[in-house]
Amino acid sequence: MVRFLNLGRALEVRHRHEVLLIEAWGADSARVRAALYRLPGESAGALAEVAPDVSPAVTITTAPTRATLVNGALTVTVAFDEAEPYPEPHLTFSDTATGRELLAESREHFWMPGARVFLGNNSGAAEVHQQFRAYDDEKLFGLGQRTHGRLDIKGLSLDLVQRNAEVNIPFVLSSRGYALLWNVPAVGRVDFASNATRWQAGQAREIDYWITAAPTPADQLARYADATGHSPDLPEWASGFWQSKLRYRTQSELLGVAREHTSRGLPLSVIVADFFHWSAMGDYRFDENEWPDVPSMVAELRSLGVELMVSIWPTISPLSENFADYRDQGLLVGADQGVEFLQTIQDKGMQTPMPVGFYDPTNPETRDYVWGLVAKNYLAHGIRVFWLDASEPELNPAHPANMRLYAGPGAEVANIYPRDNARLFAEGMAAAGEQPTVLLCRSAWAGSQKYGAAVWSGDIPATWLSLAQQVRAGLAIAVSGIPWWTTDIGGFHGGDASDPAYRELVIRWFQYGVFCPLFRLHGDREPRTPTGHEMTGGPNELWSFGEDALPILTGVLELRERLRPYIHDQMRLAAETGLPPMRPLFVDYPSDRAAWMIEDQFLFGPDILVAPVTEAGQRSRPVYLPGTGRWIDANSGAVFAGGQTVVVDAPLEHIPVFLREEAQVSLVP
Repeated sequence: MVRFLNLGRALEVRHRHEVLLIEAWGADSARVRAALYRLPGESAGALAEVAPDVSPAVTITTAPTRATLVNGALTVTVAFDEAEPYPEPHLTFSDTATGRELLAESREHFWMPGARVFLGNNSGAAEVHQQFRAYDDEKLFGLGQRTHGRLDIKGLSLDLVQRNAEVNIPFVLSSRGYALLWNVPAVGRVDFASNATRWQAGQAREIDYWITAAPTPADQLARYADATGHSPDLPEWASGFWQSKLRYRTQSELLGVAREHTSRGLPLSVIVADFFHWSAMGDYRFDENEWPDVPSMVAELRSLGVELMVSIWPTISPLSENFADYRDQGLLVGADQGVEFLQTIQDKGMQTPMPVGFYDPTNPETRDYVWGLVAKNYLAHGIRVFWLDASEPELNPAHPANMRLYAGPGAEVANIYPRDNARLFAEGMAAAGEQPTVLLCRSAWAGSQKYGAAVWSGDIPATWLSLAQQVRAGLAIAVSGIPWWTTDIGGFHGGDASDPAYRELVIRWFQYGVFCPLFRLHGDREPRTPTGHEMTGGPNELWSFGEDALPILTGVLELRERLRPYIHDQMRLAAETGLPPMRPLFVDYPSDRAAWMIEDQFLFGPDILVAPVTEAGQRSRPVYLPGTGRWIDANSGAVFAGGQTVVVDAPLEHIPVFLREEAQVSLVP
């Protein structure tokens, strides 16, 4: 027999050893949790301890073998078919107004097991599976940022783990009219196969997911932001151009680049002191031999209208002046087997690569300790922009299950590391009475956006294929709840600034990057050297790419300056509603079936349609114009009706960009 209990805003279902709780969790949404015997008392997931308010009231009805929970547009039905050989509660999610099925559980086998599987390991945890039906007409989007080069992830099997350039945010938006967050931070896998969708965690205490049936993709993103947190408003300085190369080695070198920008009249908002500016990993201060007067450097940059961003890695060298504190106060990530050294690198003071540890940002004492160093050595000098690099964390070997964190075993909670790393800095800034800043992060998890995490796409190749992949990756993470995103313009690994072929790629990447939420140049250019504290990378400034490219790139920077008021309008909207400024066409045009098919174009706010050029030598390309309104070619002024594909010119000087006829923004000087 199955037992149903009406808890007012929640429906509890009990059958044999399993307890299943279905709670109204924000408008048009529900949270589903399942475990054996009892639900865990606490969760490391992305949802708050208390559900958002629900209005109008939730309706719950129960019968001996059937129960429903209705919350706005979402209806959850729990059916118990006593005719099955091994019956168990079966969940179906449907649209309240039409009764149309959106998503339903399916059994892994007609006999057993069922749709929810717990394979115990005698530790109180289990390998868990959650299986749903597959639908031939379904398209799926999101799941963070990946390198597979696809926007529609239907048909893919994907790891749920953090890696360089692979950002795991287990949120997926469906063309069938729902969105789902797998609220389990365990290392696992998801299969979007033709016969089933199955979420799996290698070790977890419960199944936990959140689902919404809000009417449109934009509404679904709004509900998701309500459930996991809204981003702050983007600071005014952050919308301009960010200059970086692999590493400026000294204070004079960095200031020389900033001064050159000013003397050439090139806009500049942020410049970066990257890795190895420190005395040792874990000291979190500048090396005085290379950076002798940080306050004066910051003051000069500020007088030029430039913010200094510093790179902060979570790695702790055994040679750090603070290492004994980290070790003895229990502030490091532990190891399930072996000593607390989970990576190797050749940091300063090392004659060869040596093992290093990681601080544990899930530990509140670690967050307080690390922020104390950052506040004393960076914030006190006026530095308020932080680059949280290698924050997956990047392990060697890549075995997250070997981590032991304050929040729990690595196998169960490793994916929240980047989120809590951003939390460290966001809470520190708030405690210091500072305004929210931009935290440039190489990884993220659900909820990272509320801490001001801006994700970039990691250490990607400097190739045309990589540029094409970035278009999809940026849109995927946008619909995964991260409104602040960027790439290394020109790619990270390689690229010869003197090579005409590479210069074409850089121009096209700049023309794409100007319409990204953050606009940033970075990369390890030729000649490259092995990883270590002596590395610097080849030239990577605008004037490095030759006299023919410089006027084009200068024009792109000037365009960004003209766009900044529009960008901040979109960023304020993102903070209020969760609607990312960079987004797939279907978000604004969900009733246009063709818009769901487009992967190589995007909207930048509601008024700008961007069609990047991602092939060498390409001088024209087709562009789909969505909707029923009219679009204006920003380069030629020609007007076209929506709902059609047009072929437009794409000379090296610009890529195709269209404006809605009603747009209030202009791209011309």
